[in-house]
Amino acid sequence: MEARRRPRLNVAYGSWELIWSHVHRVLVVNLGMAVANLPLFAALQLTHQPWRHPLLFGLLLMVLPGPSIAAAFAYLGSSSLGTSSEVADEQASVRLFVSACRRLFRRAVLVSAPFVLLVIAAVADVVTLRTSALGAAVVPMAVVVAVVAVAAWPVALARVAGGGPVERRLFLLAPYAVVRHGLLALMNLVLGAVALLLVNQAPLLGLAVLPGCALFVVWRNCQVMATMDDRAQSGSSVVREGRRDVADTLGPVAVRPTV
Repeated sequence: MEARRRPRLNVAYGSWELIWSHVHRVLVVNLGMAVANLPLFAALQLTHQPWRHPLLFGLLLMVLPGPSIAAAFAYLGSSSLGTSSEVADEQASVRLFVSACRRLFRRAVLVSAPFVLLVIAAVADVVTLRTSALGAAVVPMAVVVAVVAVAAWPVALARVAGGGPVERRLFLLAPYAVVRHGLLALMNLVLGAVALLLVNQAPLLGLAVLPGCALFVVWRNCQVMATMDDRAQSGSSVVREGRRDVADTLGPVAVRPTV
């Protein structure tokens, strides 16, 4: 009897190159996130009750995670532009992540500060007023505000990482995108919560595997949300311009008196 032939995994060279390039990007993001947030991890190791030190951890949350997340988004966006192997290898380097973090540090901190302060204020209201008479009315609103702020934070950072300016409209468009695309925002929140939980249970293994994978999905979702909002805004502007052209063409309409 002839021996059964084992199925061969026939994968083209270009497919293997694409797979390893994605693995390399994820590892670079994991390393960059771990190194950029080392002071925050060290502070969390010193105390198991960070809410007792709101000033220290509030400052760390405003300064560290935002620039590293924006740098990861910029790195994933720029590394996905490479078509040839040489361009991909050049862009998928650690220096690209470091340069993106330096370039986006100031803008990412400016974007992160309002959202972090809003979340801290909402959480403080929940903790303070949960047993008071106003708790039944204030606590649900504070929880909604905190959830929307957490979900809008990566959307705003994705805008900044894509080259968008830090302006007042950004802090309105990001929450609007979260409310409008609730399913994608919920996916980002669930993915972030699961990643943080697993990193808390196994820090070394979690930091080595999860941040790059989670941020890649979050970055894609934020891109879709921003693209759909841009299309909606461009469509509304076209409608307004069309109405303005029609009004200019018709001119003033004479009103005839009715008998």
